[in-house]
Amino acid sequence: MLSELTPMATLATADLERSRKFYEGMLGLSEMPESANADMPGGVAYKCGDGAIFVYESQYAGTNKATAVTFMATDAQFDKEVDRLRHKGMNFMTFEFEGMEWDGDIATMEDMRSVWFADPDGNILNIGTM
Repeated sequence: MLSELTPMATLATADLERSRKFYEGMLGLSEMPESANADMPGGVAYKCGDGAIFVYESQYAGTNKATAVTFMATDAQFDKEVDRLRHKGMNFMTFEFEGMEWDGDIATMEDMRSVWFADPDGNILNIGTM
């Protein structure tokens, strides 16, 4: 069953080296060994919790205008990651959404808190509390 499989998000990029700098330098992700050994041609894979993100070159990079990847966090993890990314110069996005309240660039909806940001290709990423 699909519910027993580990997901891998896939994100398109126009420039793989630029994306490496963002995902490794800004986000602090590490390349998976099988990706470094060229077992995953055309891109690079990063381990994230029980899943992974595969970034690959494509002419369609940045065309998705919705959230592409969400990183789920505890409250403590959320605060730590948001602070870390801010310190590195990350700009978070804001937008209108019914029922969502904003405290600066942090969205709240009931007990959930979230921030959104984009990678260099415009792929929208999110960190949200569980």
